Amino acid sequence: MGESLTSVVTPRRARNLAESVFDYVIEQIESAALKPGDKLPTEAKLMLTLGVSRTVVREGISRLQANEVIETRHGIGSFVLEPRREKLGIDMVPATTLRDVLSVLELRISLETECAGLAAQRAQPEDLVRMRAALDAIEATSRNGSDSVAADLQFHIALARATGNRYFVDILTQMGTALIPRNRIDSAGIAKADPKAYVSLVNQEHESILEAITRRDAESARAAMRMHLSNSRERLRRANQSSEANG
Repeated sequence: MGESLTSVVTPRRARNLAESVFDYVIEQIESAALKPGDKLPTEAKLMLTLGVSRTVVREGISRLQANEVIETRHGIGSFVLEPRREKLGIDMVPATTLRDVLSVLELRISLETECAGLAAQRAQPEDLVRMRAALDAIEATSRNGSDSVAADLQFHIALARATGNRYFVDILTQMGTALIPRNRIDSAGIAKADPKAYVSLVNQEHESILEAITRRDAESARAAMRMHLSNSRERLRRANQSSEANG
């Protein structure tokens, strides 16, 4: 198989591998596998899990410390810090009404359409794996009747990560579950749709986005994302009109 990742690497290669350590810990935090106050796995555990050297792990840990993601207590270990909320200076008011959600969708159309195009140009194999896993999780939660909002959000954040631009990730993470209308209102119920059928329809749109990104087709990815979010807006707009007419 050739030389192992755990063998000696050049400084530049070590920096590249250190990004995988940084990304792994961030992913664990975003998925809530690691929460504020939790202790990070030991250096030896990270080395085994990621197949990298101790030097690489320590450089990744240093990056996490510099970004105030973790703090290291000498002789005890490294611990996850509370996330910084002031980073972007955006005050996201929770979307609690249909009108609010429609406004959020307008913002998302402009932001995430370009996100999808950049993801198609820049996505790495691990990004495609993350997006695929999120869509599989949406399908699984739909089948067992669980809420798919968290998995839906993970798909959009994984797509943002695939752009290689951390500011997309920051803003989508800060917007959080305000991104997903089903978390704020029963959009399927208002639209008089079967919840499983509703989630299935939405996930078909997700699949079209991922297929375009996998093909490296930036224009198709933008079009698929715009269609997905525009469809969501239109479904909710019609539901809003129906609700007001019946009110």
